[in-house]
Amino acid sequence: MAGASGYHIIEAAPKKARSGLGVIVRTKIIDDLIQDSLAQGCTRVLNLAAGLDTRPYRLDLPDTLTWIEADLPRLVIEKERLLTEEIPACRLERQQIDLSDAATLRSFLDTAVVDPAHTLVITEGLIQYLEQEQVSELASALRAANIGWWIVDVMNTPMQNGMEKSYGTMFENAPFRFASDDPIAYLEERGWAATDLESVYTRARQAGRLPLKMRLLSALMEPDPRNTGGRPWAGVLRMSPA
Repeated sequence: MAGASGYHIIEAAPKKARSGLGVIVRTKIIDDLIQDSLAQGCTRVLNLAAGLDTRPYRLDLPDTLTWIEADLPRLVIEKERLLTEEIPACRLERQQIDLSDAATLRSFLDTAVVDPAHTLVITEGLIQYLEQEQVSELASALRAANIGWWIVDVMNTPMQNGMEKSYGTMFENAPFRFASDDPIAYLEERGWAATDLESVYTRARQAGRLPLKMRLLSALMEPDPRNTGGRPWAGVLRMSPA
């Protein structure tokens, strides 16, 4: 999907970033949470800032499920070109919108959320790149839509600082903007309750994917996500309206 430019990004990245461990584990966590949401009665998925995500094609999904992807026009057009011969497992729609615009976001939700209690929204790899007021607006707009579930990945400020220091210029074109020492509390203060808190590090350890050095430091790298004590933490939340 990413083509030659994707390989160039990998080759130019620092060695410690090339394994993609965090993204791989995050992807698996979200896959599992999606399947569990379907088991709980989800009938509609809205994937905001979907990027090159291919879950409608690679996951075992019911053909009655409606899956709507939303992203910037250029990306949607390119994605449709790349996947023109592929057949999704469910009812797939794509919409070209700028989700950073509050009015556009709310207008999209007004039309896309037709059965709120059975709707799941995914915002994978999104909120870190939004300004704080945009994150607040997103959380408020989704809460106003009264959707059943929201899956969102988060990291605290120490984790962001560590990544920026380790990865050098890798984030120059897409710098982190939203930062919080307690992103879970930040979202819960806006009307949400985190029903599932999945640590990327913990899941990687359980899957046997951690390098030896990280396994040896496991006791130091698994803080309480609600009380990290200044230690880095990243994970995936599934949230429901409080």
